[in-house]
Amino acid sequence: MGWHHHFGPASGSDPKISEALGRYVLTVFTYGTLLGPAQVAAHMRGKVSAAELARGANQHATSEKVAKASTTVINAFNQLDITSVWGDGKTVAADGSQVETWENNLLAESHIRYGGYGGLAYRHISNTYVALFSHFIPCGVWEAVYIIEGLLKNASEIQPDTIHADTQGQSLPVFGLAALLGFDLLPRIRNWHDLIFYRPSPEATYQHIDSLFGEEAIDWRLIETHWSDLLRTAISIRQNRISSVTLLRRLGNHSRKNRLYRAFRELGRAVRTITLLRYLSDPDLREQITQVTNRNEAFHGFADWLMFGGKLIGHNDPDYQEKIIKFNELLANCVIYSTACDITDAANAIAAEGRPVDADDLATISPYITHVIRRFGNWILNLTPPAAAPTHLDLESRILFAP
Repeated sequence: MGWHHHFGPASGSDPKISEALGRYVLTVFTYGTLLGPAQVAAHMRGKVSAAELARGANQHATSEKVAKASTTVINAFNQLDITSVWGDGKTVAADGSQVETWENNLLAESHIRYGGYGGLAYRHISNTYVALFSHFIPCGVWEAVYIIEGLLKNASEIQPDTIHADTQGQSLPVFGLAALLGFDLLPRIRNWHDLIFYRPSPEATYQHIDSLFGEEAIDWRLIETHWSDLLRTAISIRQNRISSVTLLRRLGNHSRKNRLYRAFRELGRAVRTITLLRYLSDPDLREQITQVTNRNEAFHGFADWLMFGGKLIGHNDPDYQEKIIKFNELLANCVIYSTACDITDAANAIAAEGRPVDADDLATISPYITHVIRRFGNWILNLTPPAAAPTHLDLESRILFAP
């Protein structure tokens, strides 16, 4: 797919490496699995040294370069017909999974939710199963702070406009900011009895659902007064003049006297109330939220399975830790792409035998297949160009793609 062309020396010159593709493939494998250069070099039986693998990661790869390589894989994955069976790419789920680190570093924290010490691999997973963006963040932060950043930094062809998360992925200012940026935030929220449905006006009453609403009403005048400030803030974030993380950190609950916080909160009250009503009235929406958030959890398990070299990032540099998470994402996306091609090939073979392939059946097959991957033993690098990848589903059109 050519993703290795994003790697190279900081000078921008061509890498002085024979078979650069093979070296960078091994580098991604080395650090995406957390095996380390010494282990991979030992199992390659002298084909590459530990120093060469370490040099590829330290001098030829940065977090930005690894992210660009992953974007290339995502775009190639998006061209596969099988992805249209799994989803339309318009929906994404965001969630974090703990990765252990040494205690004495800037990001490490102990958190009761995860029962360990380390940081969070916070990932945005498309409803087509592929990972769009990964970020390494502290355990103690409110995850909603980072939910917008992953959408804005996603440079792939898959551009979702609906985002799902769990309770940690929502707050009133986040609802307001997401709406201004054109994203539909639809989280899976626990403890509904703690949430308030805000009335559009103090006089508003409803025949059947009035008991859902509290006594508080939305202050539309406050939103109108600060509307230009809200738009200016959203435009600044879109144009990368200000970080959404920085803004949402400052708009925490301790900012109650901040006028901008109060305006975002009031807008968020209106948006969240509408979202909760949609959630109650639409069973299909509830099913979608559960399905996509479960795919996010499944990706965490898949990426963790691929990180079989260890469960601890043995380095204190935050940039290095971020790079490890992105290496793991790139490795997982490459495996997902390969598995999707295998599923396409198998479906085409079944159709060629004259047996019908139903779309609903095909949609239940996840590319997070692990039993065909042998992780341990001696590894062999095969750079022989394969035949063209089976990107097209050659099935009966009346069965899979109805006219």
